[in-house]
Amino acid sequence: MTDNTPEPVAAPADTPTLKQRWMTGRSMLALGVSVVALGFAAAPYVVPGLFGAQVRAYLMTHPEVLFEAQNAYQVKQQNDQVAQVNAAAAAHPGALRAAPGEPAFGPADAKVTVVQFFDYQCPYCKAMAPDFLRLIQANPDVRFIFKEWPILDHDGQITSRYAAQAALAAHAQGKYLAVHQALMAERALTPEAVDKVLAANGVTGPVGGPEAARLVTNVRVDAMGLGIQGTPTLFINGKMSPTHDPAGLAQIINAEKAK
Repeated sequence: MTDNTPEPVAAPADTPTLKQRWMTGRSMLALGVSVVALGFAAAPYVVPGLFGAQVRAYLMTHPEVLFEAQNAYQVKQQNDQVAQVNAAAAAHPGALRAAPGEPAFGPADAKVTVVQFFDYQCPYCKAMAPDFLRLIQANPDVRFIFKEWPILDHDGQITSRYAAQAALAAHAQGKYLAVHQALMAERALTPEAVDKVLAANGVTGPVGGPEAARLVTNVRVDAMGLGIQGTPTLFINGKMSPTHDPAGLAQIINAEKAK
């Protein structure tokens, strides 16, 4: 990722989800592979010279075991990363609050808060943007916080950062969501395209003032402190979301509302 959002297992132990049951099955499979491997490891002490032949014969007959073991390891890595991020978020809750000047919509005392870290050049961010806006419109009692995190500028490029600061300038003039959606919809984003979006939405004045630069820098520092690794990354009530699919986000939001 930049766009490879982890898919952790995160649900109460007393109400296992389908995904949890699937993951449990994967864990049991990994355990089974470990038991087989342990048996193979003991083989040389029982029948010298048999170990290599047995391993090769088993893997030739069951090559899917290699993929299953690799997938189980990747799932464990992802879950470990999510646990670390959630621990960092719990230790530094300010990183998930809206700083003065940052875009936030919905009641400040909402029962549910959704925080999104994103980049305007991120393909996954662009793909989810229309449905995410509909999610905002369908949940006026939920607080949505936008964290401008431009991380896709390379080799001297400035597009992501310029777009982030332009969006913050639009927010200062009360035109954030319209500009945000237009920037997400722009396929070939350039500074010139950003300027056209601003002009089309009536945003005036320079882009890249010290306040906008400070906000973008602070988001970068917070994201690094949380240990998140790409965009989009979303948090719901302080927990890293296992999905950026709007339908999945809606389910988590409704579950949080029901608590």
